[in-house]
Amino acid sequence: MADQKRILIVDDEQDIRTYLSTLLEDQGFKTVQAKDGEEAMQELLKELPDVITLDVSMPEKSGVKFFREIKTDDRWKSIPVIIVTGVSDDFKNFISSRHRIPAPEGFVSKPISPEEILSIVRRLTQ
Repeated sequence: MADQKRILIVDDEQDIRTYLSTLLEDQGFKTVQAKDGEEAMQELLKELPDVITLDVSMPEKSGVKFFREIKTDDRWKSIPVIIVTGVSDDFKNFISSRHRIPAPEGFVSKPISPEEILSIVRRLTQ
């Protein structure tokens, strides 16, 4: 499909990347995977995604650091980010509060509800 939306999945757990990739591709999305913030940054430099799903706790470059970097860079700040994490709901306020960065456009707790994440991705890619 020419208008296929591209989702960048950033998570250090291969099982989560595979699960999200399969779920989203079954719904017609194109996915690209990165195991940490460093790989995610390399993917951003190649091609801009329509949405990013982002884990918070990762080695190398954490999700928090990656989120802050892209939300303060004019090249990437308009890309919607869905935080996918096992950290509590209070985290969505914390991630943006300390540096006056906008809150993530979506927030999904692990274990991931397929209906919930698909609903958010569809809303953000319309």
